[in-house]
Amino acid sequence: MYNETKMLAYSQWHDLLTNTTTFSEPEDRYDELLRLADDYRSRGIIDTPERNTLIEIATAAYTRSVTAATAHSNHSGINP
Repeated sequence: MYNETKMLAYSQWHDLLTNTTTFSEPEDRYDELLRLADDYRSRGIIDTPERNTLIEIATAAYTRSVTAATAHSNHSGINP
């Protein structure tokens, strides 16, 4: 069941996930997404399976970010 609190939490989490200007480093955005997922779970806004899903999504986004940055630096002649 979705209540207003859960909908607002998911909206806030999604905004952070998709807004790359909030945090300049992928690691910082990833850490904040994990913190929010844990916070929502501890406050009872979401349950454990929902928390796990948010973490899976954050991890996939982080992996894409880091992979894209590495590919970009390799193409521009910069060694990581």
